[in-house]
Amino acid sequence: MHILVIDGHHVEAEFREKFGPTHEYSFIEADYESDAQWAPIQQALNLAIITANVAFCFCDALSSRSQYYLLKDTKCPIFIEILREFLADAHHEGLNGQPTQMLFGFCGLPTLLNRRLLEVSLYDEANREKLAETCSALGTDYRVVADRVGLVTPRVICQIINEACFTVQEGTATMQDVDLGMKLGTNYPKGPFAWANAIGVERVYAVLEALWQDTHDERYKVCPLLKRQALRGEPFAV
Repeated sequence: MHILVIDGHHVEAEFREKFGPTHEYSFIEADYESDAQWAPIQQALNLAIITANVAFCFCDALSSRSQYYLLKDTKCPIFIEILREFLADAHHEGLNGQPTQMLFGFCGLPTLLNRRLLEVSLYDEANREKLAETCSALGTDYRVVADRVGLVTPRVICQIINEACFTVQEGTATMQDVDLGMKLGTNYPKGPFAWANAIGVERVYAVLEALWQDTHDERYKVCPLLKRQALRGEPFAV
């Protein structure tokens, strides 16, 4: 298959490992600040869309012109990373409510992409068969979850990281203690702070802030320690 990936360079190695070397990949960065910068991106998209069998659009592209362009002009299945909004929101913003045949959400956070199951959501229940066909061609098993902010795994992992931040902020334990305790006590592959660094502290903050705005559930209220690190663009010192 020819896989078109928009704004996925930050997980390119993980993406290629997930789906394997038998596919053809086109990674296109869609970040731009002017019409002059958009022109070569548009040209690259034009060429890739012609032969793409499936497209993955990462969260960084959701507010860019590339999302509308991609959704409007391709007939292949489109997977949009769902972190800060519903899949239905992305559909409405991209197509102004016009129907699209094959639109899916997926979990693409670093460290959470290359798993046995691809975590996905549906915009239209009628597309379940096409989803199964596409995932089979990609060579991945998958699990359909509810269309909601953060899907399932990002919501859980980011909440754990947030609680760990409150624990350290309150002076109950150090970051190193928390990481070691979670690895030994729960058999997690990484402690919360090391995991936050691997995902990207700013991405963790973005997911939690979106969950808070969507639900106003106290579980998702961002710890000041996490917010400070994210706004500074700094990883945790572990």
